[in-house]
Amino acid sequence: MGQPKRKQSKQRSAKRRGAVTFALPQLAKDPQDGTRFRAHRVNPANGMYRGRQVLDVDV
Repeated sequence: MGQPKRKQSKQRSAKRRGAVTFALPQLAKDPQDGTRFRAHRVNPANGMYRGRQVLDVDV
């Protein structure tokens, strides 16, 4: 197997690894009111998580 002629710079490695982080988060749709929220987290709009009220939200 071939060997690299030069050491790969830290900047070049960081550019390659940093390109993956720009994806948007996946959003789930609430069945009650249709708002979008992060999956596996409490819905900040109404305070519901898995069909239960876990936060008191002032509307």
